[in-house]
Amino acid sequence: MKSVMLFCALILSFTALAQPNSNKDIKNGSVYGRVIDAQLNEPLPYVNIVIKDAAKKIITGGITNDDGTFEIKNIPEGTITVSIQFVGFKTIDKSVTLGKGNYKVNLGDLKLEEESTGLDEVTIVADVSTIQQKVDRKVITVGKDLQTAGATASELMNNLPSVSIDQQTGSISLRGNQNVRVMVDGKLSNIPAEQLLKQIPSNTIKSVELITNPSAKYNPEGMSGIINIVLHKNTKIGFNGNLSVGLAHDIEPKFNSSIDANYRNGKLNIYGSYGNNISRNANYGYINRTEQEINQNFDILNDNKSHLFKIGLDYYLNDKNSISVFTNQNIFDGETDVNSYINYLLDESLNESQYLFGINKNDSQQYNFNYKHNFNKEGHNIELEVDHNIYEGYVDNSNLFFNSQRPNFIEDTDTDRNSTTFNLDYVNPLSESVKLELGLQARLFDTSIFYESDAREQNENGTYIPTTTNFDYTRNIYSAYATYGKKLEKWSYQLGIRAETVNVNSDAFKQDLDSNEELNIPFENDYFELYPSAFVTYSPSEKNSYQFSYSRRIDRPGIGQVNPLPNWSTPLISEFGNQELRPQFTNSIETNYTRQLEKGSITVGVFYRIIEDEIQQAILIDRTDINRVIFTNLNFDNTSAYGIEFSSNYRPTKWWSVNASFDLYSQTQKSLAESFDTNNDIVLNTVEVDNVAWSARAFNNFKVSKSLSFSAFGMYRSKNKNIQFETNDMLMVNLGMRYSFLENNRASFSLSYNDIFDTMYAQFDGERPYAQQGQFNWESQQISTSLSYRFGGGNYRAKSRKRRDNDVKEGGGMF
Repeated sequence: MKSVMLFCALILSFTALAQPNSNKDIKNGSVYGRVIDAQLNEPLPYVNIVIKDAAKKIITGGITNDDGTFEIKNIPEGTITVSIQFVGFKTIDKSVTLGKGNYKVNLGDLKLEEESTGLDEVTIVADVSTIQQKVDRKVITVGKDLQTAGATASELMNNLPSVSIDQQTGSISLRGNQNVRVMVDGKLSNIPAEQLLKQIPSNTIKSVELITNPSAKYNPEGMSGIINIVLHKNTKIGFNGNLSVGLAHDIEPKFNSSIDANYRNGKLNIYGSYGNNISRNANYGYINRTEQEINQNFDILNDNKSHLFKIGLDYYLNDKNSISVFTNQNIFDGETDVNSYINYLLDESLNESQYLFGINKNDSQQYNFNYKHNFNKEGHNIELEVDHNIYEGYVDNSNLFFNSQRPNFIEDTDTDRNSTTFNLDYVNPLSESVKLELGLQARLFDTSIFYESDAREQNENGTYIPTTTNFDYTRNIYSAYATYGKKLEKWSYQLGIRAETVNVNSDAFKQDLDSNEELNIPFENDYFELYPSAFVTYSPSEKNSYQFSYSRRIDRPGIGQVNPLPNWSTPLISEFGNQELRPQFTNSIETNYTRQLEKGSITVGVFYRIIEDEIQQAILIDRTDINRVIFTNLNFDNTSAYGIEFSSNYRPTKWWSVNASFDLYSQTQKSLAESFDTNNDIVLNTVEVDNVAWSARAFNNFKVSKSLSFSAFGMYRSKNKNIQFETNDMLMVNLGMRYSFLENNRASFSLSYNDIFDTMYAQFDGERPYAQQGQFNWESQQISTSLSYRFGGGNYRAKSRKRRDNDVKEGGGMF
């Protein structure tokens, strides 16, 4: 409680500092005039008039009236700059000297010209995607070529360097590691990442930022770093929007659609969007235990419906203060059918099968408030953000067994999760070459899970008695950070430190309603950590750039990893969490070299990680049935990992462009695995696996005309080894096309055919705890189409806006 009170006190003190000083000595000079649209020759209301002194500091300002006129009074004597600024138009700067005999200046009619026509100003999409290496991130600008890669963000991400999407689960990994945070427009979401990526249409993505070594300003979670998806922003004055639909089919049909729209005038921007993903996804495969001659076959069908709503507004109080609020609402409804068949080749009388029917429903809610104050000096600001997330999930699994000694049972799981984040960020450019950033943060997280199962033998009345378990988990994090950056002639650097105190409490309460036996398992883990970061860039010329970075990061166990309840179960495998699992820490060093070429660029990078208290999977034999295996997670000793990356975008000709990448990583994994010795006794072994894996991919775009282009994508992924399995190499080739039409190419049609040779499937071999081999297939050979249309055009100005915006008060402005 003391920490919360201290945090609130600091917020109030920062807010007090943010109040502007109104006791300035202002002399009685003024400027006036009228602003008109150069093309329509009509007045422009709500245009920002900004007055700056000789040092380019803002003195005062205002906005134009309904008839386009303005008058700014109380301007001090001397030389000033009058800046006329309006979204979607070119800025006009006028130099004026106020003095004796010239205290009232008439600027006359000022004609503003549009920067571009239609929606192009805010939705410009390059023909070719580009890769840019910045100090702390790699930025992939998504061009029209990549928009043929698939209808959703999940399909597009597989075309990016160092990023992989598991086609079965939808989970995302960076540099071969799934410990990565996914953000949209710099904000985390309570929606599971694999679910969220299938909600975002690919044509709404402006760029993807791969932040592999984040600075101290960012939260330190995720060994591999952060993937930030930046969406197109629609800031054009008036009413604008986008509409898109997508269809896909292999074995089962899939549909997605979205619509987003916004209305903006000089002080207010209102926006909203809706997107859905309705799909049936088939998976099938087998795992064979070769020595025991037991074959297990799987046939899985997921039927998912997801709907995402967003609405928000930005309000510019005046030229220094703005408020933004938005809410995200996501509704997910999924059904799963799993048929599993187990054949005992040595004794067919033991053959059995399991049918699982699962219902998975969840609702996610996000509420976000943001207040920003700009000081007089450009780039000097303070920002407060409050973000609250609510997640309510329900899972009901019905397990039916045929020709099996196991009884049928039902599992019900209710999950309630709340998280609240307070951010206070302060940025002060101390000079043109020096910048200081400070921040405070509080993250409050709590989860409550109720689990009920009747998976027991029948009682004397022939009914099953349920077992209930409550699992409560809270984690509160309080942190502060500071970064200091400086630019020299050819060098630049940034140093940062983040301090964090964490309080973790969990409690598992289990009750057997038959015998009324109770079991209570509490756990606490409080710790304090420092996370330093350092970035250095050296650019000896315009064509060459070198970057070096260091950061310390943490991987906190997820709910599924600490939840002692069963995460999933089959007749031969079950997975449970480990309530006492501790976080793992990573010290990461990275260096990159970027060379600008005449027709493109290349970037080569090397990274090295030292991992403390590594979290890895352990494989144990179920003592109640030695044919069954239990998966869980444990902490192990320190280990290390390294890798190299190569990426390039190159344009051999005007009509052909290539984005290519290669990455290699190596990591030693440790685990505990139980197995049988020659006497058929269970023994515990410490297993160490050295894994070196690499992948290569290339995206080719062929431009036939301004409206028509074709694409070809190829990817190869080498063998990959983990504690349980060694996965064979994978190959995939995709083809696509894009055609734009209607005025200003407002509409576009995309068609793609993925995995044309049907070579993308997971084939694997394992030794622990049993010798086994298997294969899983999914709907990789998929045909997808999408159609998108941009509507509006931002030409609602002059007379049109007078009728709509007459409730906007005079004064203030925004810039």
